[in-house]
Amino acid sequence: MFLGTHSPRLDEKGRIILPAKFREELAAGLVLTRGQERCIYVFSQKEFERIHESMREAPLSSKQARDYIRVFLSGASDEVPDKQGRVTIPPALRAYAGLGRELAVIGAGTRAEIWDAEAWNEYLAEKEAAFSETDDDHLPGFF
Repeated sequence: MFLGTHSPRLDEKGRIILPAKFREELAAGLVLTRGQERCIYVFSQKEFERIHESMREAPLSSKQARDYIRVFLSGASDEVPDKQGRVTIPPALRAYAGLGRELAVIGAGTRAEIWDAEAWNEYLAEKEAAFSETDDDHLPGFF
C-alpha cells in the first residue's frame, strides 16, 4: 500500500528518485500514466495489469469508456527503476502534469501520484476544508 507524502526533485534528465518506502513494490516494474487533476498515476506492474483487465470488460459500445481508455492508455509508459531507485518520467507526462523541479509524490493506496509541488499544495489547501467537513452522509460507513 502506498502511503504518505514525499518531496523528491526532478533532475535535469527528467528522473526522480522513488521514495524508499515505495521501491520494493515498484522494483520489478511500474506504469506511469495520466491521472485525474493533472497528476501522474504510478502503478505497480501487477496493479496496472489488474486495472487493464477491468477496462477490458467495459462495453465497446460505451463512448465514455472508449474515450477514457484511450486517454488513460495512450499516455501510459512502462518503466523499470534503476539500482538507485530512479525512474524517468517521459516528457509528455511531465508536460501533462506541469512538473517543475520540486515534486510531491503521494501515496494513494493502490497507486502513488506524482504532482508538481505547488499544484499539490494548492489542491490540498482547497480540499482540506471540505475534508474536515465531510460527514457520514457523503461517505456512509466509511468510519
